Amino acid sequence: MRKLFLISFFFAFFVSNGFAQWQPAGDRIKTQWSADVKPDNVLPEYPRPIMERSDWKNLNGLWDYAIIEKGSAVPAKFEGKILVPFAIESSLSGVQKRVDEMHELVYARNFEVPSNWKSQKVLLHFGAVDWKADVWVNGVKVGTHTGGYTPFSFDITAALNKGQNKLVVKVWDPADKGYQPRGKQVSKPEGIWYTPVTGIWQTVWLEPVAEKYIQNLRITPDIDNNLLTVKAELNNTSSSDLVTVDVYDGNHLITTGKSINGQSVEIAMPKDVKLWTPNSPFLYSLKVTLRSGNKQVDQVASYAAMRKYSTKRDANGIVRLELNNKALFQFGPLDQGWWPDGLYTAPTDEALRYDIQKTKDFGFNMIRKHVKVEPARWYTYCDKLGVIVWQDMPSGDRGPEWQPRNYFNGTEIKRSEASEACYRKEWKEIMDYLYSYPCIGTWVPFNESWGQFKTAEIVEWTKQYDPTRLVNPASGGNHYTCGDILDLHHYPQPNMFLFDAQRATVLGEFGGIGMPLKDHLWEPNRNWGYVQFSTSKEATDEYVKYADILYKLINKGFSAAVYTQTTDVEVEVNGLMTYDRKVIKLDEKRVNEANTRVCNALNQ
Repeated sequence: MRKLFLISFFFAFFVSNGFAQWQPAGDRIKTQWSADVKPDNVLPEYPRPIMERSDWKNLNGLWDYAIIEKGSAVPAKFEGKILVPFAIESSLSGVQKRVDEMHELVYARNFEVPSNWKSQKVLLHFGAVDWKADVWVNGVKVGTHTGGYTPFSFDITAALNKGQNKLVVKVWDPADKGYQPRGKQVSKPEGIWYTPVTGIWQTVWLEPVAEKYIQNLRITPDIDNNLLTVKAELNNTSSSDLVTVDVYDGNHLITTGKSINGQSVEIAMPKDVKLWTPNSPFLYSLKVTLRSGNKQVDQVASYAAMRKYSTKRDANGIVRLELNNKALFQFGPLDQGWWPDGLYTAPTDEALRYDIQKTKDFGFNMIRKHVKVEPARWYTYCDKLGVIVWQDMPSGDRGPEWQPRNYFNGTEIKRSEASEACYRKEWKEIMDYLYSYPCIGTWVPFNESWGQFKTAEIVEWTKQYDPTRLVNPASGGNHYTCGDILDLHHYPQPNMFLFDAQRATVLGEFGGIGMPLKDHLWEPNRNWGYVQFSTSKEATDEYVKYADILYKLINKGFSAAVYTQTTDVEVEVNGLMTYDRKVIKLDEKRVNEANTRVCNALNQ
């Protein structure tokens, strides 16, 4: 009887805690980290390390979900449980269902506010929701957000009850039936197009703040004048606000700056300032304190790097990319950030870091983040590990005729007014979101003409909005004489078929060496690469051959290059690693030697 009682007790316990209601859906390949995903401890790490407060509450875990007809009311009953923050189409959501443009996805969960937050405002944060989110707390509409790649927050204080509170989120995502930025998502995946991602795909969390608080930090290094500028953006400002920034080298306080009246804090850095490079990615720790009157009302921890991205003509007349006023050949993989089990979302924080660490292990110094934006922690790992990032704008809408082998002389498409406004809004939000991360070196507003419009205008706006980074107008074309870079795509081997004497000429994509591995394939009978090999030695030999061709083209004018790609993605099998990350397909030592030679080509 006692044994039966214990069995019944534990069964009830697990059911009540939702464990019995969740398991990965489907039978496709998974990463090793899938086994580490637990419903009661999903991505528990602090989600915004560039502006960290000590007190917060994670809302990841099992939520109720329902799929409803677009425009319908929130249902009284739900269909089941979904594991947030994994998109509903993913295995790790526990659901793996599609939601088309005629339907919406509704989430619901209860939460309690910690009792020690009683006298503070409460902010509700979403890391990212694809694409349009409407949010209610206790039946009170607290906000709406569009844009699938950037974080957003609502002050929900006035909607809160004592004890239990109900949070409802309704999401609409038209995928490739809409004009919004969506990257590689399509309703019918094939070839280079992948499974759609609908709904919450980054951490949801609560945070207590004072009546007046720091909303954002805008951090700008200036190595030429040895200055670090920190703009603390507040929810509201007054003349009595005093912002103090303390700069630390480890635990040692090295300098301090202050400002009032909403001014930026300008900090003179030491003469022996430490510069950030891929080989020495030094980060200064920051403590930013807000005082209103004589009272401290907010404090956040952050970090900064002293570094500079620029271009300069070398002794041979070739325009080179520079880091800290020194020529550096930037070489990295095309990194699409997809996961077989989580789609847009890495299963764990360890998994998120893994791809970046392997990029360093392969000998690269850069990553091109391809038509996707990552969670904040991904960029912090790039900052810490020393990887320069070329950040793409996720593509969307239709494109004009693609002419990649010459300067475009056709007619640019005219996007609808709504489509153009959507692009501009989301591109600005992405730039605002990522501005303070030292790793971001180049903005890429367009890829291969997809959705490309008003190129010169968009590039000029991007350059003016953030003059601290380079702008690559359109990776792979269509090509216009604007921005800092001419970017060529050529598969499979490197080829320089155009050269720009006024800008840096780069090879924005090449390679695509395919090698399918049994038991590591998304679809066993349908896969492709630009060229295909059956053994690791053959594929590695081909890679080294391409690296040697690239090395010889550096003296002829190439200043950077991007190899396709970090991992296999769905039916693409041209990754350095398999999609499940369980096999490194090429000889890592030989790849590292070849890449190191290329990265050091301008520093010999």
